[in-house]
Amino acid sequence: MRDVAVVAFAQTQHTDHDSGVSEPELILPVIDAVREQTGLRHFGFTCSGSCDYLAGAPFSFVSALDALGAWPPISESHVEMDAAWALYEAWVRLQHGDVDTALVYGFGKSSLGDLRTIMTLQLDPYYLEPLGLDQLSMAGLQRAALGAPQAQLDEIVRRSRTDGRANPYALDLPPDGDEPPITDGAAAVVLAVGDQARGLCANPAYIRGIAHRIEPHYLGMRDLARSPSAADAARAAGVGKGPVEVAELHAQFAHEEIILKEALELPAETVINPSGGPLAANPVMATGLIRIGEAARQIIDGRASRTVGHAAGGPCLQHNLVTVLEA
Repeated sequence: MRDVAVVAFAQTQHTDHDSGVSEPELILPVIDAVREQTGLRHFGFTCSGSCDYLAGAPFSFVSALDALGAWPPISESHVEMDAAWALYEAWVRLQHGDVDTALVYGFGKSSLGDLRTIMTLQLDPYYLEPLGLDQLSMAGLQRAALGAPQAQLDEIVRRSRTDGRANPYALDLPPDGDEPPITDGAAAVVLAVGDQARGLCANPAYIRGIAHRIEPHYLGMRDLARSPSAADAARAAGVGKGPVEVAELHAQFAHEEIILKEALELPAETVINPSGGPLAANPVMATGLIRIGEAARQIIDGRASRTVGHAAGGPCLQHNLVTVLEA
């Protein structure tokens, strides 16, 4: 296996409303930022994550490529899900041995439509979607199944919103309300291998383990108070093989942080979501990638030596991706 590291990370100044910029205009600043951080103008592979339903237009990711430029031609791919899975695809692509760098980016403008209606469309069209369940309704079911004390949930929200105020990319939100804010934003990460990584970054954040697992789609077929897929992914990625100083978890609701902390078997001393996490800013289709980027930034900036980035997809933590990063 080739050593692959995160060598650059950037995200937009997130907004809770439509700023009027197009998707290429939303993406361009983060692409320029990672190019400036690395000095690279071209990449061996490019992969993005987004959702056409947010834009209300088919193949919206194609127009977003205008931010990268049309010449010279690039090797490009796309996933219709959070860009954390685009990073996974890029990591696999770099293992092939013929390219040494990869650009990964994700973007979403949740303000353009009714996110609760849009997220309902991810459900089974025969039995679940007709019920009108949205992500908040399903989160309520999961929170009830967990049965965590309200004071514990309130403290998670308060901490996330308070920590988020120290993050210039988070939204300025009141320290209450147990749901992720509507957020428009984008993020980009650059991956590089071996000696190239050390030449592009003083403190590369090496991906020492990465894995994703998924559970049944139907809520009635799984214990909502637990996350076996997150636990399996954590074991496969090797989370428990060493101390974890910082974990950035894709917990869009306070109770999800409790479930994920248990599934990943994180010790009490691990700092959870110092960036504020999704409760401080939640640009759908980029939030998971941001968790990996924020975990990598702790290493790149010299504040930590071993961190974990987590991303989730589907209803009630159905699909989980775990990344272990080391200095």
